[in-house]
Amino acid sequence: MKAAVVRAFGEPLVIEERPDPEPGPGQVRIRVETSGLCHTDIHAAHGDWPVKPNPPFVPGHEGVGLVEKLGDGVTHLSVGQRVAVPWLGKACGRCEHCLSGWETLCERQINTGYGCDGGYAEEMLAWADFAQPVPDGVTAVDASPLTCAGVTTYKALKVADVRPAQLVAISGVGGLGHLAVQYAKIAGATVAAIDVTDEKLDLAAELGADIVIDARKEDVGEVLKRHGGAHAAIALAVNEAAFSAVDSGLRRGGKLVMVALPAHGTVQVPIFDTVLNGTSVIGSIVGTRQDLAEVFRLHAAGRTKVICETRPLASVNECVDEVSRGQVKARIVFDLGWGR
Repeated sequence: MKAAVVRAFGEPLVIEERPDPEPGPGQVRIRVETSGLCHTDIHAAHGDWPVKPNPPFVPGHEGVGLVEKLGDGVTHLSVGQRVAVPWLGKACGRCEHCLSGWETLCERQINTGYGCDGGYAEEMLAWADFAQPVPDGVTAVDASPLTCAGVTTYKALKVADVRPAQLVAISGVGGLGHLAVQYAKIAGATVAAIDVTDEKLDLAAELGADIVIDARKEDVGEVLKRHGGAHAAIALAVNEAAFSAVDSGLRRGGKLVMVALPAHGTVQVPIFDTVLNGTSVIGSIVGTRQDLAEVFRLHAAGRTKVICETRPLASVNECVDEVSRGQVKARIVFDLGWGR
């Protein structure tokens, strides 16, 4: 099989031939149809974060494809079934976090494309219990961004406890943000979308944003305060200043939900204002299997629209450059060339 491999941090990925992997007990082998390019994959390839993957490895945690072979003990999936393989590749299932519905906080989790090989390949392995069935009505191309960008923002809005008629600020309208706008509208919120490019601001308006804020020209906090202040701000822009900007626009009791992970990023939280205003700063990391199942059901019901463009896997390095420079409207999805 062909795979795009990180051989050294900061170096271009290498397209190389590898043996088809064999599933172990509880695993399945998947013929990958599509795999989305997430900014996390770029951080992985550059070794940006304190906990690093071990090269050589295959990135990609939005892999979608058809089950090709079952490992011993797998009975709930079938050959030919379409599944998605998210960031949460495996959790222990026994710790306090797993048992209380917070499997994404499991300290023994294995992350796809980081702790094990991911979806930038013609074939990949997945633990069957964490390979999410893709329902009819959701294409492989759409399923890839939903597998991370979708479930991550969907969960962030849950963490923020967004309710109808609240003002929700979405900071960064890209691969994640364009879906966050839609989930916030589904929740009944008034949505303020924030970005620094005309194309993305126009996209946010097309998807239902009630307020669009151009952070190049406007003070984000002041605009939000003119509308009463945000009940919640979902920070998706990979930029430390953007976190502070939306934090300054919270109303009393508002929540800043951090999702994006700038390399070596830090945010200064003003203690006096935070205490007096009763605001919260919360981290939100991807979503559970149940969250992803809900994301797929919403899409199958026609409630969301995925904005993406497909590229061949051979163009992976050019695509990484485009995403790093902010030149992609929403999401790039690698098309592995199998018929769908």
